[in-house]
Formats: sequence, structure tokens, C-alpha cells
Amino acid sequence: MVTTAIVGAGTGEVRWREWLGEFVIPPLDPTAARGRRIVVLAAHPDDEVLGVGGLLTTLSRLGHRLTMVWASDGEASHPASTVIDPGGMAARRRAEAIAGLARLGITPDATHRLGLPDGGLADRTRELAAALGGIVEPDDLLLAPWSGDGHPDHEAVGQVAGRLRAAAVWEYPIWMWHWAEPGDARVPWPRARSAAIPDLAAKRSAIAEHVTQVEPLGELPGDAPILPPAVVERFLRRDEVVFT
Repeated sequence: MVTTAIVGAGTGEVRWREWLGEFVIPPLDPTAARGRRIVVLAAHPDDEVLGVGGLLTTLSRLGHRLTMVWASDGEASHPASTVIDPGGMAARRRAEAIAGLARLGITPDATHRLGLPDGGLADRTRELAAALGGIVEPDDLLLAPWSGDGHPDHEAVGQVAGRLRAAAVWEYPIWMWHWAEPGDARVPWPRARSAAIPDLAAKRSAIAEHVTQVEPLGELPGDAPILPPAVVERFLRRDEVVFT
């Protein structure tokens, strides 16, 4: 497991874009999925849009069936909020997830909400594995958060995904872009593949649907956005990255 600190402003997007402009990441061939069902695993509602919203659009346009699985409802994103409680947050984030996918032109073939505790997935991996074992089939291709992403919930989902019986697992980083540095040895760059975003405006709109995460809920610090503009900018390049 990668030990990281998700604090401060993180690595600026200007540095990432400069480095990515020189470091050649081979392109992902989305047709390699060869008609398989795509099971998209997310620790929280919004992970899927941030990490692979463009790739999901491409796969959907290629005719793949998309099954969405959210391990938690993201209820703990604002523990010190003065305006919304965890139950209200969970309800809003569930709705935001569906609205975000709609902005990408995606209607999932099936959706599963596991209802495991936001912030506690690392302690519930047996339950997570059991639930996913009832959903995932051996011929599926899984999209899952990277198992070294630095967020314990993301890592738990990624690690469990790697132990499931599936045709392949493509992992997507999220917080890696915050704590890592260009060329960081902790990142498996040899496994990285780039996937072009077919409609950047649609992805921008999809992220914007996650209002509880990108906009302030109130005036006090406990209601500040989890994903301020400098963070969102990292997910609005022309390409996304997955580890194959």
C-alpha cells in the first residue's frame, strides 16, 4: 500500500500538463474490451466521473453494457457541515451520481449501491468482496480505483477488485494526481495507458452535477468544497489515465 498525505494544494496541474506533454503514455485500445460487460466500481459517488468519465462515454458508445457499483454513498464527505447531516448528504450524492452519468449520455444497464460506510471500507473488505462476488462475472472487465491511490477507501476497492474473478481490471487514479510528482517512482507508469476524452464539455458538466463536492454548502470551513477548481482541473485534460 502506498503511504501518502493528501494535504495542502498538491501538485499543480501546470506541472502535470508540462510533464505529460513530454512523457509518452501509450494509448488505451478501448476495443480490447471486445464486447464484455463493463463493471464500474467506485468507492464514492463521483469517483467514476472524475477518473474515467470520458472512457465510460467511449465504452458506452461502443455498445458495452455498463454496470455501476458504488461501495458507499459518500455520506462522510463533510463531517463538520453546519447545513447537512450524513443521511441528507447520502441522498444528495446518490442523485448527483445519476445526474452526472446522464450528462455523459450514459444510462447504466444496472446499478448497485452497497451502502458500506464512507471512510470505513478498509475495515469492511470481507463484506465488500462478498457483495462484489455476487455481481462480478468471470467475463467482465472491471474499472476500479487504483489500489495505491492514497485514499483508504479507493485502495480498499481497488485491492478487492484485484482479487475478484474477472477478465481484466483497469485501475483509475484520482488522488494520485494530488500527492504524486511527475515521474514519481511510487506510480506504476509502465502500466499506464491514456484514453482520449471524446467530449470534454460533457465531462465538465458531469463533474458540475456533483454540487455537494464542487461548491460550498455554506459559509463556514466545514462546508467548503472537497473538490475546489484547482482539483477539478486535474480531471479536465484531453486524456484520462488508467493502469492496465
